[in-house]
Amino acid sequence: MGKSITKPKEKAEFSTKDYGNRSSLRGIFKILGGKEVLNRKIENRLDLIEISNKGLSKNALERLAKYLNYSNKQMADILPITERTIQRHGKNQSFNSEVSDHILQIAEVSAKGTDVFKNKSKFISWMNYPCTSFANRTPFSLLKSKFGVDMVLDELGRIEHGVFS
Repeated sequence: MGKSITKPKEKAEFSTKDYGNRSSLRGIFKILGGKEVLNRKIENRLDLIEISNKGLSKNALERLAKYLNYSNKQMADILPITERTIQRHGKNQSFNSEVSDHILQIAEVSAKGTDVFKNKSKFISWMNYPCTSFANRTPFSLLKSKFGVDMVLDELGRIEHGVFS
């Protein structure tokens, strides 16, 4: 007897909604101006990749800066872009994918931080206060790189779970 051929099982259901914390995604959506600014919903982390590739508008960056109470200069200090380039961009003109990706990362930190501290003001104060776990650097100063963003998100996770370093 030869090998028996089995019928393939029904196609498995795969949901991209399993990727990413829903409240964090909602927070990013709200911080960047919602559907009015983004022109779409954010239902999963794959949507963040699409948004990054398409490019975020100056309007989204301004919403993030306003949320954090930061100036264009402060935002330019942590983004791969100059303050002058930010000023020259039209309100609905899109930034390139590198800048857009970085804006999304900062929005993710902002959403997570506000959720962890349960208060935007407390989160913003924490962002500007030197932390011993960051060698007395402020969390804000670490947002210049993906590695720094990851460190800040990790620290927020520790705070959320009561593990202080």
